[in-house]
Amino acid sequence: MPGALLIGDTAGLLNVPKIKGTHQGDPQRHARRRAPTAAGALEPAGFDAKLRASDAMAELKQVRNIKPGFKKGLWFGLTNAAWETALGGASPWTLKGKADWSSLDRAGEHEQPRRDYLERSLAPRDRLQGVYFAATEHDEDQPVHLKVADTSICVERCTAEYANPCTRFCPAGVYEMVEDDAGRRLQINAANCVHCKTCDIKDPYEIITWVTPEGGSGPNYQNL
Repeated sequence: MPGALLIGDTAGLLNVPKIKGTHQGDPQRHARRRAPTAAGALEPAGFDAKLRASDAMAELKQVRNIKPGFKKGLWFGLTNAAWETALGGASPWTLKGKADWSSLDRAGEHEQPRRDYLERSLAPRDRLQGVYFAATEHDEDQPVHLKVADTSICVERCTAEYANPCTRFCPAGVYEMVEDDAGRRLQINAANCVHCKTCDIKDPYEIITWVTPEGGSGPNYQNL
């Protein structure tokens, strides 16, 4: 992107099957590889070509199908992993994934879970306590960094079709559907956001966009 370069694990360079696959996700390693190019020319095409011609990309191409194979189930994934390992990634195909939001089922497609038993949770805290321990910091009056293109879709279509999954998949309770004098509406508690970007990825209508918050606010990553 203009003015920025994703390297290491951020760029998806983790070698998943390796026990120590983080060697390809090491930002310092990739920074050293990219430094001469960056000093010579700040062209994104140059960075891309240098990466694709590197030993890192050759190694990752050999394992490109292993993790996607587990999307089709454990046994298929294990069989596929053995096949790809034996062939060294020489399969003439590349398994393609699908968007996370497409795995959501519509409301009413499944039976309601039984609740006639005593529920116990292994989690030591609820969502709001989790936000507290994440030490997330946003000014209450700063601009909301979670952009919803059309909130009427949330109120009308999403309520009927998916029962507002954002109120459940968000780990920090950022999204709430509230009833007031004006009727049903979406409330965004942006100050709770822990920057997991689940909403941007899992929203079935792809109308939620996470953007960088004002002043670099967010969780205290050093102390998580």
